[in-house]
Amino acid sequence: MSIARAGAATVLVMAASANMAQAQGREQISIVGSSTVFPYTQAVAEQFANVTGAPSPIVESTGTGGGMQIFCGGIGEQHPDLTGASRAMRPSEYQLCQENGVESVSEALIGYDGLSIAISRSNGDEWDLTLGEVYQALGAQVPVDGEWVDNPHETWSDINPDLPDSEILVYGPPPTSGTRDAFVELAMLAGCEQLEYVESQGHDDDWIEQNCSRMRQDGPFVEAGENDNLIVQRLNADSNAMGIFGYSFLFENLDTLKPVLIEGVAPDENTIADFSYPIARPLYFYTKNAHRGVIPGFQEFIEEYMSEDALAPGGYLSERGLVPLGDDRRAEMQDRVINAVPMDAPAD
Repeated sequence: MSIARAGAATVLVMAASANMAQAQGREQISIVGSSTVFPYTQAVAEQFANVTGAPSPIVESTGTGGGMQIFCGGIGEQHPDLTGASRAMRPSEYQLCQENGVESVSEALIGYDGLSIAISRSNGDEWDLTLGEVYQALGAQVPVDGEWVDNPHETWSDINPDLPDSEILVYGPPPTSGTRDAFVELAMLAGCEQLEYVESQGHDDDWIEQNCSRMRQDGPFVEAGENDNLIVQRLNADSNAMGIFGYSFLFENLDTLKPVLIEGVAPDENTIADFSYPIARPLYFYTKNAHRGVIPGFQEFIEEYMSEDALAPGGYLSERGLVPLGDDRRAEMQDRVINAVPMDAPAD
């Protein structure tokens, strides 16, 4: 063990307070959070169990928002040790943690992901959508003949006559999902901003956020829960349906699914890493530092998650679709997370 890690372990043991004694009764690491981060965490859990012989951590896909609520609920064996997130922790969530005694949390940026829109390979059309077209398909309200009205579009050709004359049907994440939050910010709001109506009316960012954040609820957009594998199954069953999920689910199913290009760009390792793919985003996990040195194997699990074997280019997580950080950024993050450096309060 390095001097840095030995010092960190000593600090962590000293930090384990008396009210954590009850957590010693739990033998398995408990993890919640993002459905997008879930397959990466599950892969680390399997590797950790194989290498150490310890029980495999229990990993639950609760969504980013749901995971934050559970994670910040308190300290002790009844509360999880780590949560995955497909967006950064919000100030309100950090405050909830503080109020419930979860005072030391480390933030791990693990890599990048592209929010993918996918369709079955059995669909014969070549799909390339602008963000404005995505918004007009899925927004609750859109401009029609100079008026801001409830979305009437039923087919893609209603939006643009050059698009296929097929029904709009898109399966996507629920409001509790960080993928939904990221999609609204990176696709819906950006797409709304592209609309000629919005520009001609001189609407500012506040108007766009207030009027363009809602997904339509009249049928063409279907909330499909936190299990992205179910979306994959539905796309394979209906060649005209599209799905929204993290890049790893597209990457793992390229034999049956193909990407919908956005602004002429397909998601892949290079376009996500340089953010030329318009809806790329960072992925995180958060650790409950008071559980280190108390929950058996938790520190070792964190070290496995932050290892070069997992996170480096060519590591086993990149083989599952995670786009790695640059070398310097990754080394900085590994040092901070392994040594339990607490995050600062997020800015409003």
